[in-house]
Amino acid sequence: MLQDFQMIVHKFPDRPDITIVPLADTHIGSPECMEEELIDFLKMVEETPGVYLAILGDLIDNCTRNSIGSVFTQRYRPADQKKLIAKLLEPVRDRVLVATQGNHEARSMKDADDCPLYDIMCKLDLEHLYRENIAFVKIQMGDNRNGEGKRNPTYVLACTHGTGGGMFTGGAVNRNERFGYVLDGVDALITGHTHKPVVSAPGKLKVDPWRNTVQVVPFKVVTATSWLEYGGYAAKKMLLPATHTLQTMTLRGKKKEIIVTM
Repeated sequence: MLQDFQMIVHKFPDRPDITIVPLADTHIGSPECMEEELIDFLKMVEETPGVYLAILGDLIDNCTRNSIGSVFTQRYRPADQKKLIAKLLEPVRDRVLVATQGNHEARSMKDADDCPLYDIMCKLDLEHLYRENIAFVKIQMGDNRNGEGKRNPTYVLACTHGTGGGMFTGGAVNRNERFGYVLDGVDALITGHTHKPVVSAPGKLKVDPWRNTVQVVPFKVVTATSWLEYGGYAAKKMLLPATHTLQTMTLRGKKKEIIVTM
């Protein structure tokens, strides 16, 4: 298992741009899991060139004896949850850029020092793209220089499952933006966990003492949607329902620009 701060590097010399979709909180095994929709989505990724996945954890529900959820309500045992999500991801394994574990996978880490998501990545022969807590991904577009003699853009993404509770979306936005401010040199922070799809675009002041300039540098904060219907634990705890809205991040290849859609 590689260290969190060991950079993951991807190069796309032949693509004008790429689109990244965050995939988190599918909770395979939960009675509320939207399996059919997830299958359709992964089929779309398989059939669409230039679409890639950032996996952010909680792919399986992974109820254990000591977890909040009940093992008796699961559709499948945890071993079969791993097997199913690995089977679903196999056709798009070449589209996976990164994977970090969520708190549901971390249950097994606490009990037995075993991460189901790491097992899934090993099954897909992608363990080099797995990071336990947070991952930093460098994406280099095009050749070293484009036809105009200028360097093609390089992007840096920080990917982590996320943390914290809170009923309202604003709490998640504030928490994620606050963490984003400490990530110098990162163009986008991508998280999951809250089950509330949201995008924000704060900025930082960048001081360049060599050019004597001060400029506002934007960065994106994207929190992925979940793949759970409302009900079960969420209804029991009177949590607010969230919409299911996919976000896409398009990274331009000629000019540095990130376009996020909901």
